[in-house]
Amino acid sequence: MGEYIVAVDVGTASARAGVFTADGRQLARAVSPITVLQPEPGHYEQVSDDIWQAVMTCVRAALSEADIDAADVAAIGFDATCSLVVRDRQGLPLSISAGGPGVADTMLWMDHRANAEALETSIDDAVVTRFGGRLSPEMQLPKLLWLKRRLPETWTRMGLAFDLCDYLTWCATGRETGNDSRSHSSLSSKWAYEPAAPGARPDDFYRRIGLADLAERAGLPAQSRAPSQPAGRLGEAAQRDLGISANCVVASGLIDGYAGAIGVFCGTDLAALSGKAALVAGTSSCLVTFSEMADTHPGCWGGFRDAGLPGLWLTEAGQSASGALLDHVIRMHPQGGAPSREKHLQLLDHIAGRLGEEGPDYGLPLALLPDFHGARSPVPDPALTGVIVGMTLDTSFDGLAKLYWRACVALACSIRQILQHLPQGGRIESLLMTGGFAGHPLIPQLYADVTGRAIRLHEGRDAVLLGTAVNAALAAGLYRDIADASARMTPATKTVAPRAETARAHARDYAVFLALQQQREALSALMR
Repeated sequence: MGEYIVAVDVGTASARAGVFTADGRQLARAVSPITVLQPEPGHYEQVSDDIWQAVMTCVRAALSEADIDAADVAAIGFDATCSLVVRDRQGLPLSISAGGPGVADTMLWMDHRANAEALETSIDDAVVTRFGGRLSPEMQLPKLLWLKRRLPETWTRMGLAFDLCDYLTWCATGRETGNDSRSHSSLSSKWAYEPAAPGARPDDFYRRIGLADLAERAGLPAQSRAPSQPAGRLGEAAQRDLGISANCVVASGLIDGYAGAIGVFCGTDLAALSGKAALVAGTSSCLVTFSEMADTHPGCWGGFRDAGLPGLWLTEAGQSASGALLDHVIRMHPQGGAPSREKHLQLLDHIAGRLGEEGPDYGLPLALLPDFHGARSPVPDPALTGVIVGMTLDTSFDGLAKLYWRACVALACSIRQILQHLPQGGRIESLLMTGGFAGHPLIPQLYADVTGRAIRLHEGRDAVLLGTAVNAALAAGLYRDIADASARMTPATKTVAPRAETARAHARDYAVFLALQQQREALSALMR
C-alpha cells in the first residue's frame, strides 16, 4: 500500500488539493477557481463538470509539486460545501435554472430560492427538532421541493441528486458505485437521515413534506455510509483524470465544515472535548462541537453521530455569510472593486496600522448587523437582513477600511452571541480556528478579544485539507482509529490569547450589537 494521502476541499469559489504524508506533513497544496453564477437575486448556481475539472487541475498540480509517484498514493478523500448536484438516470447533468434550460446543474449551498419551502417543511416532527426547529433553504430538502414544484420536467427526468461531496466520490469511483458512495456526513446533516451511522432514510418524513418519490428520483440508498469507511477504489476514468493509480482507496465524503473540525481537533485529547469548539470561518462560518452524548437545541443543527469524528456526536451553529459579507463590503464601496485575497490583505494591513494609532475605537460610529444573507444561529431565519448605521459621505480608502473593520467586529460579536447560545457554550474555553479568516493575524486576535476565548491556529497546514486527509487515511486502514490518527498527524499550533486592555471597548461593541438587534426587530414590526 502507498504512503501518501490526497485530500480535496471544494469551497464556494475554488477547489483545493493537498498531498500529505502518513504523519500529517503537508507536502503540497494547489488551488483552482470555480465559477459562481447568479442569474437572479438569491439564486447561486454552478456547473458540476466544471467543479470536477477544477478538482482535476488542482490534484495534478499538487501531485507535481509534491513530486511523488502516483502509485504511492494510498487514499483520496473529498470534502465540499453542501451544494446540490442534479443528474438524469444516465448520470448526465440536468438544468436547475429557474429562467429556463441552462448549463448549471448545481444549486450552490448559499442559494436561497427555497425560502418558502424551508418554512413550509419545518413541520412538527422530530427531524425538524434535530435541525434546531426550522429547516434552512441551504439544506437539500427545501431545494428539492422547490425543484419538484418549479421545474417539473427536470424532476421527471431526474435519476440522481447528490450532495456535492457525494458527487465527487461518485466521479472518483467511476460513476458506477451509485448508492454505495453516499456519506453519512451529508445524508444525516442535509438529507435528514437518522443521526447515527449507518442512518436510515427518513421516508415517512419525505412523504409528510411532499417528497414521497424522492428516494427514486435522487437514487438515495436505504442507509448512509460512515465517512471513515471506503467508498471504493479509484475508477479508470478518474485514474486518468487525476493521475493516480488504481490502488488508491476513495473515502466517503465530508461536509467541508466538518472536515475543518476534524483537522483542528487533530492532536487534541479526544477524551476532553467539552472545553473546545471548532470555528471554521470562510465564505460562511460554522461552530462545531463534539460530545459523547446527543444534544439538540433551538438554532443548532445536530447532533449527528459519526458525521465528523467517528463515534462522537457533532453539533453545528453558525453564520450564513461571513467572508461573503466582507466581499460584499468591498464590492459596494467606491474604493473596493472586485474582492480578492490581495484586496482583503491590503485592507487588513491598513487597518492594523490605524488600530495601532487609534486603538479599538477605530471605525466608530459605524456599526453593523452582519445578517446580509439571513441567519442560522441563534435564531434560524433566512429572511433576516443586515443593518449599517453611522454612514457618512466618506468615499476614501480609509472609509472603506473603517466599514470593513466594523463588519469584522460585528461578525465576531455574532460568534460571541452564538457561543452563549450553545448548550455547552459556557464550558467552551478555546476556539480551534481555521478557514480564510485565519489567514491574517488581525482576525484571530479580534475573535479572541471579542469572545474572551483563546484561539488556537494551525501553523503551516491547511486544517480543512488535513481533516479530509485524516478521514481518507482511516478509510484506507492506515490507522487503528481516530485517536491513533489524531496522535500521529498532530499539527504544529499557536495560541492567540484575549487581551485585557481591549475588553472594555469590545464589551461596548457587543452592547451596541444587541441594541441594534432590538431596534431591527422594532423597525420590522412597524413595517409589517
